[in-house]
Amino acid sequence: MQLEDLKAEYDKLQLEYGAKELKSIYNGGCTNKPDICFVFMNPTGRNIASNPNWKGRRSPWIGTKNIWKLFYRIGLLDKKIYENIMTKKPQEWDEKFADLVYGNVEEHKYFITNLGKCTQIDARVLPNSVYIQYLDLLCKEIEIINPKIIITLGNQVSSIVLNRNVSVSQCRKQNFSKNIAGKEYKVYPVYYPIGNGMMNIEKAIEDIKYIIETL
Repeated sequence: MQLEDLKAEYDKLQLEYGAKELKSIYNGGCTNKPDICFVFMNPTGRNIASNPNWKGRRSPWIGTKNIWKLFYRIGLLDKKIYENIMTKKPQEWDEKFADLVYGNVEEHKYFITNLGKCTQIDARVLPNSVYIQYLDLLCKEIEIINPKIIITLGNQVSSIVLNRNVSVSQCRKQNFSKNIAGKEYKVYPVYYPIGNGMMNIEKAIEDIKYIIETL
């Protein structure tokens, strides 16, 4: 199975759980044994790749700025790419620039995905029951790319992925084991650093830098 094979399932779930006028956002980055698989929550309409008229890749965080600040500060994004992102308004991203950014992500050997691929109009809170519908598909993604480690962002995503109640403030820099297709993966829960979680971005940066040093 290839990552491409999962897209049809994500698109079905978009019709059920996402905004009908928007498209699913899938994933992007290094797909062959990346050092890190970053698992975020779900995309919103701020990602311009969710527009049905977008012809390029449908990867996370296209047309946004804040998450790229984090990747730059943890050493996973080149300065020139970062500076270009910071100068662009959302609609100034095009398919070529999105490929340029994700080419740099691939060079740094990490993979970006969301637990839920169902794009919402805004950053509304989704119930656990929606994310659970995506968990098996996320596990298939992880099995396909086979990362060294997994970083889950925020309490809700971490709890669903690990099937246990997780408070990131109580387990900073700790890892938990998750068995996927017979292989044990180290999962590190980290503060969610975007939106309402911006207040915790410095803690997220500190913890991710520590995790990277252990690779």
